Amino acid sequence: MHSDTTSTTPAIVLDGVSKRFGSVEALRNINLQVHRGELFGLIGPDGAGKSTIYRILTTLANPDSGSATVGGFDTRQQPRAIRRSVGYMPERFSLYRHLTVKENLEFFASVFGVRVADNYDLIAPIFSQLERFPNRRAGALSGGMKQKLALSCALIHRPDILLLDEPTTGVDAVSRSEFWDMLANLRQHGITIMVSTSYMDEAERCQRIALINGGRILAVDTPRHLTANIGEPLLAARAADMFGLLTALRTLPEVKECYTFGASIHIVPHPGFSIPTAISRLREDGIPDAEIWSISGDIEDLFIKLMRK
Repeated sequence: MHSDTTSTTPAIVLDGVSKRFGSVEALRNINLQVHRGELFGLIGPDGAGKSTIYRILTTLANPDSGSATVGGFDTRQQPRAIRRSVGYMPERFSLYRHLTVKENLEFFASVFGVRVADNYDLIAPIFSQLERFPNRRAGALSGGMKQKLALSCALIHRPDILLLDEPTTGVDAVSRSEFWDMLANLRQHGITIMVSTSYMDEAERCQRIALINGGRILAVDTPRHLTANIGEPLLAARAADMFGLLTALRTLPEVKECYTFGASIHIVPHPGFSIPTAISRLREDGIPDAEIWSISGDIEDLFIKLMRK
């Protein structure tokens, strides 16, 4: 299902796209381009606007202003062409739960006018784990297996562009890792992949990412370039009483900002911050076991910094 547009045209373009639902401004002047053959990540928390972008790209909704093209086709003017050239995996499991694994795959193949055998080479590495139980109903599959079946059905017509909306939500860590390995393999077939996630650690698996929050794009670049440009030192701290540590750190004038981050607390210090002095002050404040050390920031730290701005 390859389009006849030139390979130099971006696979996906959003140009000044805004969308409002009643009083909620879901998207604000979104400008974004995804290159052909790229694995592109749309990274942001729930409610950031990711799913609204996907609804526009899959022609399920029109922008209030601005325009969008997918594979060179306009989402308003050429929806059928887009639906033929795109594979879409929505956030919620969308297959037919009462149909078997085999029946779901055959149904989606028939929708696009192809046979399963025509493109089986593309999905074989993914679908092979489902072949042991072709007659199991889709609704009875585990989260990871549902994910593999949904991806196989989205690929069965060999699309040029694959749109994945929060595909790893609700699956275990092993299945998440396996899924990203599958996406890396799919890139070898020349498929453009745009995937959204609220898991910041998954950003590292993308070639480029866009950080989105509150319907606005905060930054677009490679993960390495983005984290290299955090532009301020960062420290981590830990103690037995983490809440007490956080409270005490926020009283120190040398601390610009601090926030919980997994099993530690991340600190943005003012110039002149001294770790020994801070630990001494924390002991006086009743935190005798505080540890503080320098760290390199990651995508989540950058996201928090951009949100502060």
